Amino acid sequence: MLLALIVLIPLAGATLPMLTIRAGRNVCTIVTATTSLCALLVLLANGAAVYEGETIRAGADWVPAIGLSFRFFLDGLGLFFAALILTIGVLVIIYSRFYLGRADSMGRFFAYLLLFQAAMLGIVISDNVLLLVVFWELTSLSSFLLIGYWHHLPEGRQGARMALVVTGGGGLLLMAGMLLLGQAAGSYELTEILQRGDTVKASPLYVPILLLVLGAAFTKSAQFPFHFWLPHAMAAPTPVSAYLHSATMVKAGVFLLARLWPVLAGTEPWFMIVTSTGLLTMLVGAWIALFKDDLKGILAHSTVSHLGLMTMLLGFGTRTAVIACMFHILNHATFKAALFMSAGIVDHETGTRSIRKLGGLLRPMPISALLALTAAASMAGVPLLNGFLSKEMMLEAAADTSILGNAWIVPAAATLGALLSVAYSARFAFSTYLGSRCDVLPKTPHDPPFGMWAPVAALVIPVIAIGLWPQLLAGALVERTAQAVVGAATLPFQPLAIWHGLTLPLLMSGIALTGGLVLLIAYTPLEKLRGLLPRPDAKTMFDAVIAIAARSARWLMRRLHTESLPRYLGVITLTILAVGGIGFFSGRHDPGGRPMLPVNLPALMAWVLLVATSVAVMAFHAHRLLTLILSSVVGLVVSLAFMQFSAPDLALTQISVEVVTTILLLLALNLLPKLTPSEPSLARRIRDGTIAGCGGLAAAAMAYVVMTRDVSSISAFHLAQSKPGGGGSNVVNVILVDFRGYDTFGEIVVLCIAALVIYALLSNALEGAAARRLDAMRQRYESADAHPLVLVVAARVLLPLAMTVGIYMFFRGHNQPGGGFIAGLVVATAIIMQFMASGYAWTADQRRIDGHRLLGAGVLIAAATGIGALLFGRPFLTSYFVYVPVPLIGEVELATAMLFDLGVFLAVVGTVVLSLSQIARVERRAKRTPVPVGPSDIPLVQRPIVPPLPIASYAERD
Repeated sequence: MLLALIVLIPLAGATLPMLTIRAGRNVCTIVTATTSLCALLVLLANGAAVYEGETIRAGADWVPAIGLSFRFFLDGLGLFFAALILTIGVLVIIYSRFYLGRADSMGRFFAYLLLFQAAMLGIVISDNVLLLVVFWELTSLSSFLLIGYWHHLPEGRQGARMALVVTGGGGLLLMAGMLLLGQAAGSYELTEILQRGDTVKASPLYVPILLLVLGAAFTKSAQFPFHFWLPHAMAAPTPVSAYLHSATMVKAGVFLLARLWPVLAGTEPWFMIVTSTGLLTMLVGAWIALFKDDLKGILAHSTVSHLGLMTMLLGFGTRTAVIACMFHILNHATFKAALFMSAGIVDHETGTRSIRKLGGLLRPMPISALLALTAAASMAGVPLLNGFLSKEMMLEAAADTSILGNAWIVPAAATLGALLSVAYSARFAFSTYLGSRCDVLPKTPHDPPFGMWAPVAALVIPVIAIGLWPQLLAGALVERTAQAVVGAATLPFQPLAIWHGLTLPLLMSGIALTGGLVLLIAYTPLEKLRGLLPRPDAKTMFDAVIAIAARSARWLMRRLHTESLPRYLGVITLTILAVGGIGFFSGRHDPGGRPMLPVNLPALMAWVLLVATSVAVMAFHAHRLLTLILSSVVGLVVSLAFMQFSAPDLALTQISVEVVTTILLLLALNLLPKLTPSEPSLARRIRDGTIAGCGGLAAAAMAYVVMTRDVSSISAFHLAQSKPGGGGSNVVNVILVDFRGYDTFGEIVVLCIAALVIYALLSNALEGAAARRLDAMRQRYESADAHPLVLVVAARVLLPLAMTVGIYMFFRGHNQPGGGFIAGLVVATAIIMQFMASGYAWTADQRRIDGHRLLGAGVLIAAATGIGALLFGRPFLTSYFVYVPVPLIGEVELATAMLFDLGVFLAVVGTVVLSLSQIARVERRAKRTPVPVGPSDIPLVQRPIVPPLPIASYAERD
């Protein structure tokens, strides 16, 4: 699992910045950077093996039934991207320390950054495609937090929402595509899928898979027409922009295309869609970048253009183009991160990013200017810099590519894209650092502190070094990465060199450099010409689409969400009847082979009582107290049925649940209106009764069919393995805490959530309109003997006895009827009786244990018990038991299942205590008589009824 640490270290480390920020900004920065460095060291420790041709795999099964595993693998491509993510991540962290102001929460920023970093690392080294989808969506969520970090700015919130909508929608496409890809390849493991490219391409699912995967990649990498979200993400702090545009987020789509290149590339649909999309994106992004005045706006649209360039190269489908793409990813990461940080320096030191207000910064900011000018020259493709080399390779690959039977469209368009790149790079450089100096700036410009320009210098060094010694510094890296992309042991790799002679790509590059400078000289008339051209605004169209979708959703909700529970139940019941009817009438109807059990008199009487009570509930439903009593009778009869069929555990649970819920509802009735709403019309009642009757007959028929036929069941396995496998003779309890412990764990979590929801809902009854409605519903007369002495004394005497019974039921549950759930209900009943006997206020004052803590302790104990099994290499919640001889007692069984049962017990008790405590708060707020004080807390003298306080004084009284 050493490989998993590459992801887990930053994921776990995301909690550290929020803790260490109290020690100061420097400490927080050091801890955050150290976290990324530790992950980088783990990555580099595996680098030598990868470069020797080995593919490292590690992980474990997660949900094997659906093909989901927690597995990672590291090859040349994963190593390349992970190294970029972590290396540039460390530089961004250092840069952020000096960029963020005192008012910015640095701990929160670094926490988001590490979470985002972990998600990106998960994408590039995931071996399971479903796990890759999980990390893919996590990048969308974490980037939403980063882009909207300055949430007080409207443009920040809007940019974050736009990015989430577009990339999140692409994530849904990727999920569908990966499910189909796993089905077509016969596996969800990437290492296996990459070996089955021919199988996938021959599958009838190939085209749907291709379209879905490309949709996900294009949305994430801002390809046309999804390019509009990326420039609006510039509302994020500059360190976020530098990280997103250089090594993360937008590169995820390019990575996905490269990762699945052996599986999806090499076909006509791939070539036409990917090449044309990339080419168009490169031109559109470069054209828009040329006319932007904001420094980050220029760089953002230039990123769109360069992403189109990478996509186009992968679309060519040739190995030479793959090599050029990998080399340009490396070069683009260095100069683009440096340029964004430089733009942040300009904004930080001058107070503006508009190039119409800037100029001549070379003199007051010589260090920053030289670094930025070098990076801009690399982006333009100036010789002796790394950007020139990968641009040459791109032009060479384009010169050898034909589309639609034409050999000059792609080379000409690629040259035009390179020309526009020179133009906007030159405009960025000249308008900011050269030319005449502007003296009217919000701040006096000067070079920033060392910690702010040092990361830029660290990125500019490889820009120059790779440009001078490409084969020495980048040759092996690019070759190994390209080999991993194409899935080949060797490639026809031409060594990277500065000079290849007088070639067509060199001519195309010369045209681009010359034409770009000419275009810059003719910028003013060109800008006027652009103003005459139609310019559809992508943001306006996006907002229009969102508005239409919102209106459509509201219209649909008005039609479907009628807030009528009978209508919802009717639709659900009719749907079930329709589906079940189709299955029933289209199948065979052989008679069952199992005879019915003989009908005895007690069973017949219980059945008659059950039917009569159910009918009475419908007849007297307007009388809520009577309806509650009748409903409890139904539950008790059901518990007798469990006893009849030898299920004492279920009978005990049913009885306990009925007692607890009945008493809770009795307490809650005091908070509800005394009268039910008006009755529906006769026709509606006939309609609803007919639907309900058909549903009941269908359920009865299904039960009859199942019980009169021999069916295979897993019950035999549970009966046989209960004692040897789970260590208990009570099969029901062993199933709950061992065989299906994960289900039980989920159920107690849901139970705790329900308790918290009750707490939150009743909180609204403490103030405002809800409190006024509650007071209006309350009866004006109260009993003179609200807490009878006999009931008070009996309840307090029974409390320790009930507690003892609960403990007894808890400890015997593994081998006899009982267990944590039943014990929790018994103890809860004892607690509820105190509320009924002595009143809400007195009982709430005697309470010493908070319900929230009980809930938390229950879930944590249950989870810790399950995680403990993982530490010993066993599945989650696998129980362990041992028999220990005890003097004078004999052999005693010790089982880890008891700890899990303790968590269940605490969750049940906590749910009841939390619900009762909140009901007590509501009742105390509205109670008219003082809390009784005296012997047994019962007043010996009747007190007069105190009129209710005004609503305005409720808060003071509480």
